[in-house]
Amino acid sequence: MQKIFLTFFYSGLSPFAPGTVGTLAGAIVGVLLLSILPQSTLFLLSILITVIAIKEIDKYEKITKTHDSKEIVIDEVAGIWIALSLSGGTILQIVLSIIFFRIFDILKPSYIGKIDRDVKGGLGVMGDDLLAGVIAGICSAGVFQLIGYFIAI
Repeated sequence: MQKIFLTFFYSGLSPFAPGTVGTLAGAIVGVLLLSILPQSTLFLLSILITVIAIKEIDKYEKITKTHDSKEIVIDEVAGIWIALSLSGGTILQIVLSIIFFRIFDILKPSYIGKIDRDVKGGLGVMGDDLLAGVIAGICSAGVFQLIGYFIAI
């Protein structure tokens, strides 16, 4: 059960780009949830899975003696859900959220990288993706607003 959760239904076991596959799987589920639930509920669900994931990642790392294994993608799921909940549910906002999230998750600029390097255990694994999700959601919402402003002119 732990492996299903941490790999988000085994999407993290993809031999190619497991983080991106996990992000896309999380985005699909997130969009489905947004079709029946408000954005605030998706945000709260991301917080809930984060709390559970921190404990489960700590247990997993103790057993496997590894840190931030590539197969663990529940952090990408929580991050993309935060981005989606902050940005919005149009197709453009979803695409922008995914693009910005992957950029920030891969490049790890500023405090995202600092969290990734300096914070250990489950909190470190989850923390950088949560911050990447917040920043991605803000960027996505901002770019969407700018596009709307210029198209409306």
